[in-house]
Amino acid sequence: MTTDEELRKHAIKAIKKKRDFWNHVIAYCIINIFLVVIWYWNGAGYFWPGWVLAGWGIGLAFNAWEAYGRGSRAIGEDEIQREIERQRRG
Repeated sequence: MTTDEELRKHAIKAIKKKRDFWNHVIAYCIINIFLVVIWYWNGAGYFWPGWVLAGWGIGLAFNAWEAYGRGSRAIGEDEIQREIERQRRG
């Protein structure tokens, strides 16, 4: 049986993973938009940004799985309590 303190630490860790994922999504979008603009300005030939989009997208999918699949505001007590209750339910 886990204690409330252990559940709280695990909940905080899970919330941080989810926030890290969304920071990763924002970086992915900004940088890839920038690469597509460079591609467009250089004549829009072979779509080389597709390689970056696909490769990084795979990494992003694994990051999403880590944050949401398994087990930018301040972490609120209500979020922590919801995560603890979700973990108690299994």
